[in-house]
Amino acid sequence: MLNKQYTSMLQEKDVIFEIFQYATERAKVVGAENIYDFSLGNPSVPAPSIVNETIVQKVNTLDPLALHGYSPSFGIMETREKIAVFLNKKYGSSYKASNIFMAIGAAGALAHAFRAVTNPGDEIITFAPCFSEYKPYTAGAGLKLTIIPADIDTFQINFAAFEAQLNENTTAVLINSPNNPSGIVYSTETIKKLADILTEKSKEFGHPIYLISDEPYRDIIFEGVNAPYVANYYKNTLTCYSFSKSISLPGERIGYLAVHPDCIEANKIIEICPQISRTIGQNGAASLMQRTVADVCNYTSDLSVYETNKKILFEALKEYGYHCVEPGGTFYMFPRSLEPDSQAFCKKAMEKDLMLVPGDIFGCPGHFRIAYCVPTERVEKALPIFKELAEEYL
Repeated sequence: MLNKQYTSMLQEKDVIFEIFQYATERAKVVGAENIYDFSLGNPSVPAPSIVNETIVQKVNTLDPLALHGYSPSFGIMETREKIAVFLNKKYGSSYKASNIFMAIGAAGALAHAFRAVTNPGDEIITFAPCFSEYKPYTAGAGLKLTIIPADIDTFQINFAAFEAQLNENTTAVLINSPNNPSGIVYSTETIKKLADILTEKSKEFGHPIYLISDEPYRDIIFEGVNAPYVANYYKNTLTCYSFSKSISLPGERIGYLAVHPDCIEANKIIEICPQISRTIGQNGAASLMQRTVADVCNYTSDLSVYETNKKILFEALKEYGYHCVEPGGTFYMFPRSLEPDSQAFCKKAMEKDLMLVPGDIFGCPGHFRIAYCVPTERVEKALPIFKELAEEYL
């Protein structure tokens, strides 16, 4: 008999990929140059040349058996050491190799973090708007995911609603800053307040409330934006990182879990990660990519195009009558839709070959996501379509 849980998931739409697939098929009819696809968060800039050079150097110089063989379950020690050194230098932290677990992207890091510090039936709290895949990620770990409603005026944390929800079954809080889909960066003030609340409630409930910080967009920060390194403000933090966005390697699925050295049972958390790997079939990130990112973790792609695109799009949308909280990073923007039903709004946009994602899937109806990780000329050419769409409402 087929698995009932996964069979039932067939009824759930992957809205983003449905829109992307529609755009792909539509392009065959009207031409790709006439499609304005802002649906998928796929980096639009190439990896820095040092990445390919490093891969070639590894292939040409290392023993093929070592290069392509299984890595240790924790990850290659040299890679873990280099990442710890890099983090300490950049953020003034004190990680050791023993605090780093190499993972199959940020999703793999999250999968291990969820299972390491919770038990089935526990509650994880996160904040709208949030990445749509958090629901299946947590459900797969047997957890209850509670989503706190958004403060739509700032997209900082809605602390009143958060404190009202905290309870003895809350074992972890999940944050994503810079945020997908809003592009907002949590301020130092927000992180400090969150840390104070978690410290107080951990004492009240008699158990630690872990903070799981999902940070694949950490390196895409815009000029003048205050972007605190979350783990520096709360010791019980598990940081989940991916090289997908910083050096444009989404298809390589390489990242890590970093456990704050002073986190309660920090060493045990890392020790049990390989046991988690055994149960979810994610045992060992690719050896070649581990060896590569060890040498290039201090590089990024040329990420400046995302800020350029943000400035063009944000100013134009304001002029056209859209309301949007200005992004502080990422390559996403999350304006309010021009009618309460954001799905209907995005459908009207689609009729103009403008592909946008309704905010409902991010826990925030009445908004829509723009993934502006596209060439700048595509942003500029799309502006008349955004204007035409707005004129139908205003």
